[in-house]
Amino acid sequence: MKKTILLIGGSKGIGLEITKLLQNDHDVYVAARTEGELDTDKVNYQKFDVLENDIESLDLPDTIDGLVYLPGSINLKPFKMMKNEIFEKDFQINFMGLVKTTQALLPKIKKSKHGSIVYFSTVAVQTGMPFHTSVAAAKGAIEGFARSLAAEYAPTVRVNVIAPSLVNTGLADKLLSREKQKEKMDQRHPLQRVGEPEDIAQMASFLLEEKSSWMTGQVIGVDGGMSSLKIN
Repeated sequence: MKKTILLIGGSKGIGLEITKLLQNDHDVYVAARTEGELDTDKVNYQKFDVLENDIESLDLPDTIDGLVYLPGSINLKPFKMMKNEIFEKDFQINFMGLVKTTQALLPKIKKSKHGSIVYFSTVAVQTGMPFHTSVAAAKGAIEGFARSLAAEYAPTVRVNVIAPSLVNTGLADKLLSREKQKEKMDQRHPLQRVGEPEDIAQMASFLLEEKSSWMTGQVIGVDGGMSSLKIN
């Protein structure tokens, strides 16, 4: 069944791969700061910054079947070096932007009768990792929010969260730019590689479509086994 899907921040990385998977079979809207590599003949792109603009500034249809919220940040530093401003900014882009977006769009999603919302967390929420205090705190808030929202809006709207480990996107360039460093990161995962955007996009596509119609309130690890397996 053809759906109307809105991606907030879907013009590069994981968002771009989700868009590519969906754009031939669904009406896809992408609200992002840049056009990136989007095929604007196949998707409706609108310039949008979650920290600067209101959802009301977007030209959207009355009914939305699927929402994906992608904006995020990675600040990996020792806690003693983390200023309060970093925590506040990470919280704003990862969590408060998500809350404001969801609140503004829920009336449109409820009209669908089979709406699906997909958020993103991180493996570092479940698995304690050094230097992840800020991102783990912000993403942990998303997990709790998503479960509560899923309970409140069932059965009309489904809400699920994908929790990846390290994925080879622009956000991870500092960790993966050197070959030896990438090899080290690969070896940390039981499946011996970091994630690719396509790995995560496949799960997001599944959660947006009817094949996942009996799933809600879930936090799904797509993480190369890192959250549940110990191999050393």
